[in-house]
Amino acid sequence: MRAFVFPGQGSQKVGMGVDLAAASAAAREVFEEVDDALGQKLSIIMAEGPEDQLTLTENAQPAIMANAIAVLRVLEKEGGLTLAEVANCVAGHSLGEYTALCAAGAFSLAETARLLKLRGQAMQAAVPVGVGAMCALLGADLEKAQSLAEAAAEGQVCQVANDNDPTQVVLSGHREAIERAIALAKDHGIKRGILLPVSAPFHCDLMQPAADAMAEALEKTPPKAFRVPLFANVTAGAVEDPAEEQRLLVEQVCGRVRWRESVVNIVASGVDEFVEIGGKVITPMIGRIAPDVKVTSIVSMDDIEALAEEIG
Repeated sequence: MRAFVFPGQGSQKVGMGVDLAAASAAAREVFEEVDDALGQKLSIIMAEGPEDQLTLTENAQPAIMANAIAVLRVLEKEGGLTLAEVANCVAGHSLGEYTALCAAGAFSLAETARLLKLRGQAMQAAVPVGVGAMCALLGADLEKAQSLAEAAAEGQVCQVANDNDPTQVVLSGHREAIERAIALAKDHGIKRGILLPVSAPFHCDLMQPAADAMAEALEKTPPKAFRVPLFANVTAGAVEDPAEEQRLLVEQVCGRVRWRESVVNIVASGVDEFVEIGGKVITPMIGRIAPDVKVTSIVSMDDIEALAEEIG
């Protein structure tokens, strides 16, 4: 059994999608459709930068999605495969959950692009720049990270944002609390904490205004039925009901990304092969969570052709 998984923020880079667009009309169509949906030339920012424009949350989120969907469309159109035939389930890391829903037919490409643009803007606007921060804890498991977060909070927000794999957990919250957490990391048996180059403190209670904005947006654009089950970030469990997923997408803005548990549960459902579409970010995490499963990442035309040949 096979799962298709989709990367989250941080996987963007200038030049993304360029080679694929040059090689395939199916990829070019995706980038054009996203540009039209957003009323901006996102594809030019993806191709040429500048990097500070691409890393803006409101651009990075739809860009990462567009790149992954372009890879998937090329695989489907030129490889002659359909997602429902070759994948038993889907999942995505944070914004990747929207990409997974688009791939599974719950949102159109244009809807996904607009929702992610809004999500990025709302997350950025939720907290004034400089007030929040995030840090990655290396050599930390969930228990150690939670104990550190509690010790560092001192009345401020300091929460586990991402439980990525058995060796990496991310904290999010007020900048001072995050700086205290980094200083206290060794006392809690954690190798070290590294401040992340992010523009806002994602996946913590400070994001509530963004969750409210997404609740409103998803009322207007609710997910439709999806072709394969999705493993949701906030529950780490399989979802098939669009109404339930709509609620979970709102919770996801402030909620913890339970990626490690999601992978454990996907494997428990019988999946023994993961394919990361459009990035190479979550593949190493999966390798650390489930060393016995097969993991592939497909980004380039060569990757797509190799996978199509292997599956086909």
